[in-house]
Amino acid sequence: MTDFSTIIPLGEFQHDTLWALIVGIILAFLLGFGMGANDVANAFGTSVGSKVLTLIQAYILATIFETLGSVLVGYNVIDTMRKSVVDIGLYEAEPKMLMIGQLAILGGCSTWLMIATLLQLPISTTHSIVGSTLGFSIVLKGLNGIKWRTVINIVASWFISPIFSGLMSTTVYLIVDHAVLRRKNPLECGLKAMPIFFFFCFTFNAFMVTYQGSKVLHISAVPLWLAIVISLSVGLLTALIIQFVMVPRVRARTAQALTSLEKKKRGAYTNDIVIGIDIDNQKAKSIPTPETMSQSSQEKQEEKLSATGIRGFFKWLLPKKDRVENKETLTLFTTIQTFTACFAGFAHGANDVANAIAPLAAMVSMYQDENVYQDKPTPIYVLLYGVVGICVGLWILGHRVIKTVGTNMSEVNPASGFTIEFGAALTALIASKLGLPISTTHCLVGSVVFVGTVKSGEGIKWKIFRNIAFSWIVTLPIAGLISAAIMIGLKYACGL
Repeated sequence: MTDFSTIIPLGEFQHDTLWALIVGIILAFLLGFGMGANDVANAFGTSVGSKVLTLIQAYILATIFETLGSVLVGYNVIDTMRKSVVDIGLYEAEPKMLMIGQLAILGGCSTWLMIATLLQLPISTTHSIVGSTLGFSIVLKGLNGIKWRTVINIVASWFISPIFSGLMSTTVYLIVDHAVLRRKNPLECGLKAMPIFFFFCFTFNAFMVTYQGSKVLHISAVPLWLAIVISLSVGLLTALIIQFVMVPRVRARTAQALTSLEKKKRGAYTNDIVIGIDIDNQKAKSIPTPETMSQSSQEKQEEKLSATGIRGFFKWLLPKKDRVENKETLTLFTTIQTFTACFAGFAHGANDVANAIAPLAAMVSMYQDENVYQDKPTPIYVLLYGVVGICVGLWILGHRVIKTVGTNMSEVNPASGFTIEFGAALTALIASKLGLPISTTHCLVGSVVFVGTVKSGEGIKWKIFRNIAFSWIVTLPIAGLISAAIMIGLKYACGL
């Protein structure tokens, strides 16, 4: 049996651990496959549920933007998952033990991800990775070396992230509701607001890419002032394109449709009531008479009286549950929801792809130089390999979780879908910059629950949410137990 109390020569170490690296490569692909089938489906579930994107379109966009997010932003999270959950200094004289431990992490996480996907439950890969890391470390070193402060911060983020994301999405939804949806002419208000929405979306996304971005592409050297200038320029250019290209086309298409509608309804008069065409709302309505004007004044007075106090404030703030949204206005949000879906995919790639390949990145680094501290940056080919596994899983099994998030839990339309995805992506990208591996699953589901609760429509199917919440609770311990069981087997098989 090899004595692991001292460092063995690099060549001998590589000879002894080559099998572990090969098995790790296979397990990393399975982990990526499970993540693609589960987590990536979350990012695009609301877009498919609102019928803005078809499944095939979602798969194609996810493939592109998951890759970009992982390469351009994902490095900070990789370092957190590789080095900050347990004290790797305990393994300084035992690099083989730490390297084989990564197999337990990959096996525990990928097994639980596949089980959850088959049960159509959107779980957190971050939960699974952290649980698996704790599982293998407890088997090898007991409770020694676990960085409990880091673990507590990560666990706290699992509760904070859905709440923060939900509040973010709800705030954006209420802004959309007051600025566009509840207006007398929502379509025209929507056309005026679109350049502003696009400006903020693209400015923030550009800032996330340019400020402290990819080390491989040398974007990390971009100073703060230049990142701000580039981001504002991208946002402004996008807003100008929307204002002078998209908006005139939509107006022309709408005017043509209204002209056709006016021709059909022209001459719709009776002897007693004169019918007029409300071009703005695309509806026929009765011309007000003195009686209806008096009744309308009375209703307005009652609304003013009921609008006092806290109850009145919330009645004004929240949308009416029985309101029917203007279909043309909702159609206007399909374009921006497509972009926010890509934004969400980019955010997921920035955060969770890093989680999936962190154990493999650790194995590659240790195999190359037998150094448990893994000082070298993650090779780009390791990131891309993780993305390949994720995309394969998405294309094969992604439809299962997409149904749960996008259609089964709440009614989603393009306007609410845009706010859900934007709030969740915003939260995930901020966390990525801070190096905090939060759960994008929690962000998205939190946004769906918050927005679904306040908006008009059917609200939330709480039975489905209960099942999802239960899966969140059990994810860390189950992944940890599976990882621990695998580590026990490897420990005896390898004589560690």
